[in-house]
Amino acid sequence: MDLTDSLKISASGLKAQGTRLRIIAENLANADSTSKTAGGDPYRRKVVTFRNVLDREMNVDLVETNKPALDKTPFETRYDPSNPGADAKGYVKLPNVNTLIELADMREAERSYEANLKAIEASRTMLQKAIDILR
Repeated sequence: MDLTDSLKISASGLKAQGTRLRIIAENLANADSTSKTAGGDPYRRKVVTFRNVLDREMNVDLVETNKPALDKTPFETRYDPSNPGADAKGYVKLPNVNTLIELADMREAERSYEANLKAIEASRTMLQKAIDILR
């Protein structure tokens, strides 16, 4: 594997973690939302999964994201008969988003993003030094 392969691998990691951060931000933005219709379902948490994809031209494995999946954990309910999303018994379904889990996932994605960025910077530095040697 040469340095350009490592750049491509790290770039695919950056893209995947960027997608993950975008989905986490969407989950956090909707953590307190409820249904606008009586008895309806609120926002359902989305989860990002990854897969390896072989780049046949370079013969390296890259990381990509699958289509975001919906988290099937059940909704919690809260008694709030004045809410427009309340069912006939006065209960409102709350999103299945746990902000602590989302923040932990966000921190992990940030660290992975930073690691890929550092790998790109290291590869770039090595390429620059190789060019300097050839001058």
